[in-house]
Amino acid sequence: MARARSDSPLLFEIVEKPDFSFETKAMAEGLWPVAGMDEAGRGPLAGPVVAAAVILDPANIPDGLDDSKRLNHLQREALFLKILGSALGVSIASVSAEGIDGSNILKASLEAMRRALAGLPIQAKLALADGRDVPPGLICEGRALVKGDQRSQSIAAASIVAKVMRDRMMCGCGSHHERYGFEVHMGYATVRHRTAIEAHGPVARLHRASFAPFRLGGVEVVEEEGFAGLE
Repeated sequence: MARARSDSPLLFEIVEKPDFSFETKAMAEGLWPVAGMDEAGRGPLAGPVVAAAVILDPANIPDGLDDSKRLNHLQREALFLKILGSALGVSIASVSAEGIDGSNILKASLEAMRRALAGLPIQAKLALADGRDVPPGLICEGRALVKGDQRSQSIAAASIVAKVMRDRMMCGCGSHHERYGFEVHMGYATVRHRTAIEAHGPVARLHRASFAPFRLGGVEVVEEEGFAGLE
């Protein structure tokens, strides 16, 4: 006889938090330093994809590290400063909208992570990448972790750094292109953003021409004087 399903709600919702177990295991294998890598900005219609690589100090790991999407703005900003002040190494890299259009968003995201890892002040012996893919051309061994930003503190730290830096870039774009509200939606396809595109057209070297609605709708890209493309 099948057991009846309870209608009672769960008393507690179990939320897994990232830990340092992957890094500790790698250290036991002789693979140290270990860098966590993650990116921000795969989905927006505008702006760069930004990646970070972080080598945490095992003796000084900031409290509260988590997937950046599970943190609010103030929490991310506070942890960003703690990571920069305590990590053994932090590196940030990006691929512009033009670079994304020249390949695709997956390749651009992996390339941004590769660049971030290469820019660390100390060379890692193992890189843990969020997702299913290991970026090609890494300077050390790489391993992919699905939902890595919710499992590894190093990847969580990288996700926070990448998110904060990209948001700051997009706020800068908002100051320059006031009609689009980039400082509010960070380039994502919100109603406000789509309405601004319909009214003013996309901005060259900032909007991703290979993304819908540009690719599908054939929208003419508008040049604006004084804009320097993000790299």
